[in-house]
Amino acid sequence: MKKQEHAAFSLSLLPALAALLAGSAGAMHIMEGYLPVGHCILWGAVSLPFFVLGFFRIRRSLAENRKNIVMLAICGAYVFLLSSLKIPSVTGSCSHMTGTGLAAILFGPSVTTVLGVIVLLFQAILLAHGGLTTLGANTFSMAIAGPLLSWAIYRLFGKLRWNRRAGVFLAAFLGDLFTYCVTSFQLAWAYPSETGGVWASALKFLAVFAPTQLPLAVLEGVLTVIILVVFENYAQKELDAVGYRTGG
Repeated sequence: MKKQEHAAFSLSLLPALAALLAGSAGAMHIMEGYLPVGHCILWGAVSLPFFVLGFFRIRRSLAENRKNIVMLAICGAYVFLLSSLKIPSVTGSCSHMTGTGLAAILFGPSVTTVLGVIVLLFQAILLAHGGLTTLGANTFSMAIAGPLLSWAIYRLFGKLRWNRRAGVFLAAFLGDLFTYCVTSFQLAWAYPSETGGVWASALKFLAVFAPTQLPLAVLEGVLTVIILVVFENYAQKELDAVGYRTGG
């Protein structure tokens, strides 16, 4: 990372640290106006460093190979398509696939954060899906937490030389589910149960999400495997350019 990039990234950490230290917030897509202002600020501040890091990663990737923009665009479109197919699940949120596992596998979690923010902005403005005030919270759950887990699982399978396609499936499947675990915690933190507090509230949200989200997560895992198999057959050069390794 260059000095200028390092300085910008370091500065982006300041709002996150300030928000965490302040602790004013008592505390898929969470809708506009559903979270208290303090929570909106907190999640936005925590998400900012990931976005800044992802921006520099994308810039470096395109500087190394301009053709990587094709795969970036496909990953962004995939996230937009899957996360726009929403199913009402609970007041203040909804169930849908995330599509972020594919980008996390190919480009890593920080790049996926940037793609996720772009998608969430378009959906909030054009589809009234999510919101601008809740952009930080939705970014953290869908474009940071989920992709981080997806990336970690895929890398683990690679290091241990386990079946690669099984790793792809589990990365997308568990990344999707983890997104909703985080969303449930975000909602519970904002609206804790009178009896049992945050954790009791989180369990209630999870119980409502589970019936629709579990099959959707399985479907996302299968779709992600299929997409990568198609890429292996018809876009191998593009996969090589982003460092994706076939075989296994």
